[in-house]
Amino acid sequence: MGPPLIRESDASWLGTPIDTRALFAPELASLLDLLRTLRPAEWEEVAVPGWTVHDLAAHVLGDYQGRLGWTTPGYRPAFEPGERLEAFIHRVNQEWVDLHTDTEPASLIEALRRAGTQAARQFESAELDAVGLGVSWAGAVPAPAWLDIAREFTEYWTHRQQIRYATGRDTDTGTHPLATVLDTFMRALPHTLRDTSATAGTQVRVVVEGPAGGAWTVTALADRWSLAEAATGRPAASVRLDAETAWRLCSRGIEPGAALARTHLRGDRQLAQAVLHIVSIVR
Repeated sequence: MGPPLIRESDASWLGTPIDTRALFAPELASLLDLLRTLRPAEWEEVAVPGWTVHDLAAHVLGDYQGRLGWTTPGYRPAFEPGERLEAFIHRVNQEWVDLHTDTEPASLIEALRRAGTQAARQFESAELDAVGLGVSWAGAVPAPAWLDIAREFTEYWTHRQQIRYATGRDTDTGTHPLATVLDTFMRALPHTLRDTSATAGTQVRVVVEGPAGGAWTVTALADRWSLAEAATGRPAASVRLDAETAWRLCSRGIEPGAALARTHLRGDRQLAQAVLHIVSIVR
């Protein structure tokens, strides 16, 4: 239903804007506190497939540097002929990690502190109603700045949780950051359902339980799904899950099949199961 990527100024279908600008500095502080407590062996634990904790920390540094215009001398990534955005992102991410393989943890932490502080200040002064970078997993290219910035916050938060997991720690359940991450991740719902046909007016409701949870209703329009329509009546399908399952599903820490066993579905099963294919990261 509708085109895979939306290129237009009206972004109301993405729902109410989210303001994450004040969250970057506290998130950086939490990351630095975590990294400073790691033992040498923990830096070598696998954080995500193919990357250690050290690699993932270097990747976060690359995210900061990218936002700052790649201020590192001698490194200016550019697209190769015919290269797609997702391929470019994955290639540059790996190149950056490879460049920092031998960087000592203490030096990496200090580089993160400097770049992260500058990036946090940049985000704090950003205009939410400007045009931002595209958010492909939400189907918005370009995206409104508020979504671009919120997406960036979810990246930092998610990578910190991946480091926590790799080193035997549970998810940081700080309510406001987690609630903001979940709210941002759910902006992928219209794009997730883009190929799912339904009569105009059909609604699907997603409920995340717990203090950081919330409820989101996505409505079928003539040419797309939208988060902007007021919820009325009974949804054709509903999906209820806990916050841990929700954020890990959206970031592909678990796959839809595993999430299904931890999720309560009601109504139209095809619509409900389609929701479980939500992806809120670049793959």
